[in-house]
Amino acid sequence: MNDKKILELFKNGQREKAFSKLYSLYPKIEALIVSKGGQKHDASDVFQEALIILNRNLEKSDFKLTSSFYTYLYSVSRFLWKNTQKKFSKEELKNFNDTEIDCFHSVLEEKKYQRAERAFLELGERCQQLLQLFYHKALSFKDIANVMNFKSEKIAKNQKYKCLTKAKDIYQTSNNEQS
Repeated sequence: MNDKKILELFKNGQREKAFSKLYSLYPKIEALIVSKGGQKHDASDVFQEALIILNRNLEKSDFKLTSSFYTYLYSVSRFLWKNTQKKFSKEELKNFNDTEIDCFHSVLEEKKYQRAERAFLELGERCQQLLQLFYHKALSFKDIANVMNFKSEKIAKNQKYKCLTKAKDIYQTSNNEQS
């Protein structure tokens, strides 16, 4: 199946079919990772992460796939693997072409997203609930106070600030650990 047909599947909401077609590319990605010193399970992890990055990008309205799916997934997988190995030279980074730069940025964005997700999951249930009510359900502080049994809107607002501060601290700590 060619790339246009796979892209159509994505556009028509048939993601499972599209991904099953993309899995035909896995042996080539596995060969790449194994040739760079990885194991088969590493290749599987890298490929899954590359598919997640592709999926997130396809959901963005401004994303344009400027290469084949194979080239995109190969480049993202290569960056993911090299990033885990911390083996990018300054010279290599300077010589990236536009497609490679886009893929590299996608990998970095995904890493940030994963750290933010981990920070959120490390928060207590009350903080998670409060932030979900505010950001996902767009409730007012008055409504949040009622749902969470706070005495006032001001307390709800103060608790949100404390939860965000805690999340930022967790995120920053995980960011420092990865540097």
